[in-house]
Amino acid sequence: MKNEQRNRRDPLLHGAHVLDGFTKFAGLLSASLFVVLILLVLYHIGLRLCGLSSIALFELQWHVFAAGFLLAIPYALQYDKHVRLDVLCQHYSPKQMYWLKIVSNLCFVMPFSLLILHYGSDFVMMSYQQNEISDSGGLTHRYLIKAVPLLAFCLLFIQAYSEILKSIAFLKNDSKTHSDKQDKENQ
Repeated sequence: MKNEQRNRRDPLLHGAHVLDGFTKFAGLLSASLFVVLILLVLYHIGLRLCGLSSIALFELQWHVFAAGFLLAIPYALQYDKHVRLDVLCQHYSPKQMYWLKIVSNLCFVMPFSLLILHYGSDFVMMSYQQNEISDSGGLTHRYLIKAVPLLAFCLLFIQAYSEILKSIAFLKNDSKTHSDKQDKENQ
């Protein structure tokens, strides 16, 4: 309840909360895709035990895995479960960590996401225009799986922006709290 009241008062946190909703949806979709993947693998094992096999089904497993993995990346950033140099970060204060989040998202995550979006869109468009299909009888519309990285990196860009907003809000509130303490001490 307290967080909701703070989000309503601080437009940065409110904006970040709205953006976080997209990532939460992607995380749920990713988790669902892994459940589907498990069922596909079990079904494929059953087919193989019966002496049957399907290249299209095997290919579908790879596509579902790729989509699930890629959609989990922004979710990992949101919940701070991504890989980073914890050996270095363990000695940082919370203020330094928030500055590090701002700089790393602005200098690395966001530019890399834009790069993938810029160059990846050409691959998706070319695949769509050529009506590219799988050579082995798998996916009939290959552009769909090629669009998943674009979706994932678009969501990663949005999440990086959300993390920057949350970090700025923390730093702004921290400096306000610090100046309020100094005012009380001076009185």
